[in-house]
Amino acid sequence: MTLYTLLCFLGASIALTVAPGPDNIFVMTQGVARGRKPAIVTALGMCSGVTVHTTAAAFGISAVFYSSAIAFTVVKSAGAAYLLYLAFKTLKERSAIRLSAADDLPAAALFRRGFIMNVLNPKVAMFFLAFLPQFVAPAAGRVPLQMLLLGLIFMVQSVVIFCLLGYFAGSIGSFILARPRIARYFDWLTAGVFLSLGVRLALAER
Repeated sequence: MTLYTLLCFLGASIALTVAPGPDNIFVMTQGVARGRKPAIVTALGMCSGVTVHTTAAAFGISAVFYSSAIAFTVVKSAGAAYLLYLAFKTLKERSAIRLSAADDLPAAALFRRGFIMNVLNPKVAMFFLAFLPQFVAPAAGRVPLQMLLLGLIFMVQSVVIFCLLGYFAGSIGSFILARPRIARYFDWLTAGVFLSLGVRLALAER
């Protein structure tokens, strides 16, 4: 793989990461709702899910989602159900705004939430299966290793961008927390984000 190819891949990856999408919205929502550190931990969890999709794409496992409607539907349904559960939990507990260390979710729970959301999205698996091979040089050999390298590059740049999004979104959360009238309605906004992401995933097609 040439340096030019890697730079082209990095540029395309950055453009795709900063483009508005479910992952960006999710990280920003966590930043506004819970603060900088929880948003960054959530972002790290989501980006860690990239390792699963990259490995699956490198060794052809993701191809199952292209060839099997049942496999795609099962994973898609699990992911949608998880997002709908988060929406229900947010409204039930009325706890979207949790910026204090005393009542915030543990870091492990936030990391796990981001990781599960990313891994249970078959659209992401299919994206990597379609995106990574475009930058692979078959003549160079060791195609799986090339795809793993590309996946690592994608993960690193997404960590940087998502952490920056979470950091600045945390500043907005502090602003909202200082204004109880605004904070009171943020539970509905957070639940709405989870709900819309869940419905979107449920309606996704291969």
